[in-house]
Amino acid sequence: MDAKRAQEIANASEMCQVTYNGTNVYIEHVDQNSGKATVHPLNNKTSKWSVTVDELLEQ
Repeated sequence: MDAKRAQEIANASEMCQVTYNGTNVYIEHVDQNSGKATVHPLNNKTSKWSVTVDELLEQ
């Protein structure tokens, strides 16, 4: 995924299915300059990860 698409998903009013290493995640924030996103697993909102957007897959 690229940073622009990750930002579109983060801003969307409906939920899009996105995975990181096989785990369903929610995109909280995207830094388009660095190409990184802050995500959390859908089943654990307190666990946040900073990942590169090219590691995210839209299902």
